[in-house]
Amino acid sequence: MSAVSYSQSESRFVRRKLSNYLMLTITGISASAAIFALFLVLYHVAVNGIAAINIDFFIREPTPVGIPGGGIANAIVGSVIVVGLASMFSLPIGLGAGIYLSEYGDNRFGDLVRYLADVLAGVPSIVMGIFAYALIVAQQGHFSALSGGFALGVMMLPAITRITEEMLNLVPNSLREGALALGYPRWRVTLTVVMPTALRGVLTGIVLAIARVAGETAPLLFTAFGSPFLNTDISEPMATMPHTLYVYAISPFDDWQAKAWGTGLVLVSLVLVASILVRSLGHRQRNI
Repeated sequence: MSAVSYSQSESRFVRRKLSNYLMLTITGISASAAIFALFLVLYHVAVNGIAAINIDFFIREPTPVGIPGGGIANAIVGSVIVVGLASMFSLPIGLGAGIYLSEYGDNRFGDLVRYLADVLAGVPSIVMGIFAYALIVAQQGHFSALSGGFALGVMMLPAITRITEEMLNLVPNSLREGALALGYPRWRVTLTVVMPTALRGVLTGIVLAIARVAGETAPLLFTAFGSPFLNTDISEPMATMPHTLYVYAISPFDDWQAKAWGTGLVLVSLVLVASILVRSLGHRQRNI
């Protein structure tokens, strides 16, 4: 190799090293900025919300304006009910649609369903609230937890559908072919071989979808609306933690604002726990 060629090769090597170092530095700074922003939010919420956290905060209903104390028991119960209704609505449809797209959706109708699911995933949450209002609240003549669960359930549908499809697509075709060779019908192969294999990944998608809607406020402004009382009747207005946080945060009362920070801390903690659960399920799925 001539001295000129060697010099050019060494120059290219140095440029590649410098480019690699520069890009690693930029990506490292970007990741650090994102982590710093996350911890800044968590720290701010924790510092302001921890003062409102006590036993009464979780087990007592709200007190009237001007009377200190009380809690958000009604909002906690309401959130569980509304998210439960959303799950009851979206899980059967989302899982069924995901199974169809993975196992039988290699056609134009399957492409249409995928496209509509992607479009639905990008619809703003407030539009979902207006849709549920027009479809249920306007017909009933009053707000209700049922309409709130419906709105959140529609928001969960595209995530559950697409993640279920992707997890089932990861199952090796050799498992399907082996089961079919033993004489199993296609539907039984899907339910007894494919689904159990992809179960952890599907559960990860379900947890992500639930965490996605658990903190939504905009749809609930038009549907569940909120209530100062502990209520379990799904045909009536019902308090939820996101709506309670919104109402307390914009109020002029110091006690309510303190409760807003406490409610925010509870919501952030629930989302954090859900994220850790998702990572745990995903790690186990990769090790199978």
